[in-house]
Amino acid sequence: MLRLFIGNKNYSSWSLRPWILLKHLGIPFEERLVPFGTANGVSPFSEFSPTGRVPCLVDGSLTVWDSLAITEYLAELNPQVWPRERESRAWARCVTAEMHSGFSNVRNTCTMNCGLRVNLHEWSPQLSAEWRRLDDLWCEGIDCFGGPFLIGPQLTAADAFFAPMAFRSQTYSPQLSSPAAAYLLRLRQLPHMVSWYESALQETWHDHEHEQEARAAGEWIEDLRASGASDA
Repeated sequence: MLRLFIGNKNYSSWSLRPWILLKHLGIPFEERLVPFGTANGVSPFSEFSPTGRVPCLVDGSLTVWDSLAITEYLAELNPQVWPRERESRAWARCVTAEMHSGFSNVRNTCTMNCGLRVNLHEWSPQLSAEWRRLDDLWCEGIDCFGGPFLIGPQLTAADAFFAPMAFRSQTYSPQLSSPAAAYLLRLRQLPHMVSWYESALQETWHDHEHEQEARAAGEWIEDLRASGASDA
């Protein structure tokens, strides 16, 4: 059986992408959650991942790292990972690649922390521009392919790659158009997204680096996470 190594669900946006894809498509796998942190300066992920990062997929003797590489590997097992039509598949790959490599201001300022609600200290022009670009992509996909997902009626890899943005938007409340906001709400309401979110809130350990990033971003309005956690 496939084994997917992931980090804390509260923080790990990269882990969410292949996890939600596997769950939604019903591909059997074993989840291995390893908390963030270091021991003697060494990442705990180094035991199974050549980059010391998550996610990491293990299939027998084969190890596949990087969320996009995992996605393409899964596409060889299940063709529903990508849209069937060439045109829509090309568009889906473009927006997935853009999400995979871009939006650095969103990543750096609006770090994923599912249980927090944060009032940012500053909405820089660069950060606002990236959220507008995301909004444009979501509206374009739904408009072109009819929704409710980006490429029509079925969730694909493109939606999986934007799934962390559904949680980020809940944490930081960016200004979004009505169609974009409705799309992110649909993602959050998916049963497996609800399951991920509920698990994230129940995690009782904090990673110091991720906590500091959230502190630096803005004022914490609300912390919905389980009590008893402390920075690791």
